[in-house]
Amino acid sequence: MLDIRFIKENKEFVKERLLTRGKDFSEEIDRVIALDEERRALIADTEAQKARQNAVSKQIPLLKKEGKDVSAIFAEMKELSDKVKADTDKIDAIDAEIENTLLCIPNMPDVSVPIGADDSENVEIRKWGDVPTFDFEPQAHWDIGAKLGILDPETAAKVTGARFHFYKGLGAKLERSIVSYFLDNHVEAGYTEIFPPYMVNRASMRGTGQLPKFEEDAFKVSNNDYFLIPTAEVPVTNMHRDEILSGAQLPIKYCAYSACFRAEAGSAGRDTRGLIRQHQFNKVELVKFTTPETSFDELESLTLDAQKVLKGLGLPHRVVCLSTGDMGFSSAKTYDIEVYMPSYNRYVEISSCSNFVDYQARRANIKFKADAKDKARFVHTLNGSGVAVGRTVAAIIENYQNADGSVTIPEALRKYMGVDVIKP
Repeated sequence: MLDIRFIKENKEFVKERLLTRGKDFSEEIDRVIALDEERRALIADTEAQKARQNAVSKQIPLLKKEGKDVSAIFAEMKELSDKVKADTDKIDAIDAEIENTLLCIPNMPDVSVPIGADDSENVEIRKWGDVPTFDFEPQAHWDIGAKLGILDPETAAKVTGARFHFYKGLGAKLERSIVSYFLDNHVEAGYTEIFPPYMVNRASMRGTGQLPKFEEDAFKVSNNDYFLIPTAEVPVTNMHRDEILSGAQLPIKYCAYSACFRAEAGSAGRDTRGLIRQHQFNKVELVKFTTPETSFDELESLTLDAQKVLKGLGLPHRVVCLSTGDMGFSSAKTYDIEVYMPSYNRYVEISSCSNFVDYQARRANIKFKADAKDKARFVHTLNGSGVAVGRTVAAIIENYQNADGSVTIPEALRKYMGVDVIKP
């Protein structure tokens, strides 16, 4: 969440930055400031009342010793005590309202982010690889996968429902091989591998910004307050919730494979075929904890790490900087990596790399001390897909398809696959 002190000291700047997201949060900002002023006045008044209680409490024994009637004083103290309790309850209620309001205000886009209404105003940063040309009519990955017998959404629809897939035979092995290839590369680059739980509690979802704003997009386990994770970012970031890290540890770099679960609320009719938009999919995630001074440099290196595995697979892709109107709720700056998909005749997102600055750290209370004697400060958190596995399968099938319906396996995966080609 945003720092309330920063909001108060920079009210118009905060409103201006948030307005670039395409929505006016002035009412929420003004409400938070007004509530904070009311809270501070109540605290000051309560402290004065407590001081009065303490002073009178010391006088009562002396008055009793002098034989004076203290019944009126006791009545005053009872009235004062009731008021202190009522005001304390009111302060607690205001604290809760401030927090709930702040939880629903998105992060401010960094000043380096291009201002735009939507994805049409994203800015291409760089492009890698040549778009494939075919001397035959290329097919979509769902058609190729069906003919090869490696993708089976129909059976998954019978067993579960729409937007699920069975991978079969070499299709399942391709998915598993890509996961191993990604993890091996990221561990070699200095990331510590994590295998996280697939369910988290409400505090974890709130800590990374999924709750309360996006509860409708989450799969909740009905018999308790657990949620199926939308990404490994959630459990991995919350590993350090309510901790003070040593500055000597930073940056901390984790990579994690997990299944991901998303209700995809509001996406009806979009990408209904194939592997692009699923309720359950696999992903390798990159997560970093850094100092505030280095986080934007770490975002650049994280994005390059995600690009590296796509380069190793020979998949043409580009990097775009998302405009303010296309950014995620918690992000201060995001690069999307988009892989070329022949069936779409365009680039499709395969990775999203974001710097959240201290937005998640405030929600999850993750701090660090550069030195043991220093005051604790909030870390900066970053994450990126390193990368989405199902979309990588789709990209390989389409970019490496052959005229006879076979799919050539990228050289980097052959030691994992044990075959060079998936044949009809």
